[in-house]
Amino acid sequence: MVVGCSRRAAKETDPHVIAATVVKPGVALKRPAGSNGRFAEHADLPDLYKASGPKKSRRPDPKRRAAPKISVKDTREAAAAFEREQKRRHAERLRERQRAHREKQIAKAQAAFDKAQWDHEERAESLDDERARIERRVAAEETRWESERERLREALRRVRE
Repeated sequence: MVVGCSRRAAKETDPHVIAATVVKPGVALKRPAGSNGRFAEHADLPDLYKASGPKKSRRPDPKRRAAPKISVKDTREAAAAFEREQKRRHAERLRERQRAHREKQIAKAQAAFDKAQWDHEERAESLDDERARIERRVAAEETRWESERERLREALRRVRE
């Protein structure tokens, strides 16, 4: 069947499409994108299982070449290089663990040092306070003794006279 087109050219149309539009006039009909599925009011998703990709040609791709042959020597060298790289990475991980462990030990030792210093300062302050109380008691005792000594000297002088 031939139907007119907006550019004044005729174009062949599928009879199934015409039948679907006659059944539902005035409704926009859709079909799954990129497929030749049926037209409907709501388009279904395309069946990806059937359209799994482009068809492969039977001729080999000229851009694709066979894998190069690798010698036993090259294989051994690659294995040795891989082994060296694994050892290097292992050593690096070990150094990182040791560094982290050392940092934890340093932090723990620093915390112990800070606590000990704080305890020392508290004890020293307490001893300084105690020393000040003792010095006040010594000064009071000296004052008391001076007054008592003067009183006793005066009494001794009176008795001798």
